[in-house]
Amino acid sequence: MQTTLSPSTDASMTLRDRQLLANPPYVEAQISEQYRRHVVVYDRAEAPGTIIVDSDAHYLYYILPDHKALRYGVAVGEEAMAFSGTATVARKAEWPDWVPTPGEQARLGPFPKRIAGGPANPLGARALYLYQGNQDTLYRIHGTNQPEYIGQSVSSGCIRMTNHDAIDLYDRVKVGTTVVVLPFGQNISRGASLFGRTLSSNG
Repeated sequence: MQTTLSPSTDASMTLRDRQLLANPPYVEAQISEQYRRHVVVYDRAEAPGTIIVDSDAHYLYYILPDHKALRYGVAVGEEAMAFSGTATVARKAEWPDWVPTPGEQARLGPFPKRIAGGPANPLGARALYLYQGNQDTLYRIHGTNQPEYIGQSVSSGCIRMTNHDAIDLYDRVKVGTTVVVLPFGQNISRGASLFGRTLSSNG
């Protein structure tokens, strides 16, 4: 019988996290089993510590040693607005403020110029800022105040995770981590026969 082997996020949560997430100002979504965090077999060549985002399948993989990976369910941007390519985590932030871009103001606004961090903030509990060289891509991997969209292509381009998963990933990732976001049409989760298979209870 297959089983989820992912560790609990409780140890990663700070007192502030517990306080802010105790009564979030949004409905707690029931995330389907396929988009909950799993430890999976990973048979590709990326080095441990790399992040791979499979936009088609709505999965983010954090590569572990010994041919394993942590697989998280994510929401990604609609195809026309989604980021793809290789970037680097240049900055990390806990409960970040959100500064809407001009494009977001035009599509979604009007918003204030800056929205303070907190459980109602669209960036959620954590954010990883993606750069190419010294250039901010304006794309992030971040938490969300809309967990019901995990597993969909709905955002303005950023990669959204549940707040608990964003906290878990944040604690694993270092500044300088390589992030590879695959474009739509390159679904690696249907690639190698073992890729993405949940580890069974007997290992």
